Amino acid sequence: MTAQAALLPDGRLHLQHGPIDCICRAWGSPESVTRAYRQAAEAFPAILPALARELVVLRAPLPSPTPRGPVARAMHAAVSPFSERFITPMAAVAGAVADHVLTAMLDGTALDRAFVNDGGDIAFHLAPGQTLRCGVVADLATPGLDAVAVLDAAQPARGIATSGRACKGRGGRSFSFGIADAVTVLATTAARADAAATVIGNAVDLPGHLAILRRPASDIDPDSDLGDRPVTWEVGTLIPSEIDTALDAGVAVAETLHRAGLIAGAALALGRTLRLVGAPSFAGIEA
Repeated sequence: MTAQAALLPDGRLHLQHGPIDCICRAWGSPESVTRAYRQAAEAFPAILPALARELVVLRAPLPSPTPRGPVARAMHAAVSPFSERFITPMAAVAGAVADHVLTAMLDGTALDRAFVNDGGDIAFHLAPGQTLRCGVVADLATPGLDAVAVLDAAQPARGIATSGRACKGRGGRSFSFGIADAVTVLATTAARADAAATVIGNAVDLPGHLAILRRPASDIDPDSDLGDRPVTWEVGTLIPSEIDTALDAGVAVAETLHRAGLIAGAALALGRTLRLVGAPSFAGIEA
């Protein structure tokens, strides 16, 4: 298994190595874009081997020893503000990888805009005056815009990440203790957004509800960092008041994180109901 880098016909760069799959895009002078892509491709192959060497530490719940590698350290730092809850550095892995690749792209270049999308967790760069719009899709089985994140250079956020339940029939590569279809978070880095989305997603829940089926994470994926802890596998029919109750719990956590300056905004979706925290970072889409 070797790292692969390929320039796509539409001008994006595709980087793939084992479970890491990144789409990169840069805007600027041809020289700057070429250099940014070359630097990303050069930095990328070392990421997965370095993480593999520290998997034991990265899968351990906090408090845990600080790892050594740059991406691993970024993961640990991103989840540290949430250490009063159960969380491991793996909650920030996709975002931290995106941040690392973007940093390589920006080294010595003068790009107008750039992003690195690692499986839906995105690190982005905006020069002064630049903007990006990022669509939020809550359910990939029925794709459609649920919200739009308005990314502006004047805002401190430089990362956006989504957490959702990878349960029966939905696909995905992460597990959740909660029942949200998706929680999308804006934060200063993609790693911090990744960790916060996990925490908020876990909070969107109806503990003990008979329509919610949970399974030990290790039964679904023996390598999961969640071990035998029960994760959401299937959610049956919920009435509107139950959806509101579950979302209220997640919104309360998101608002606490927003007031603390840990996130810039969040969009929480369950059962085609959308809640926004930190507007105008997010704009709702009319049905």
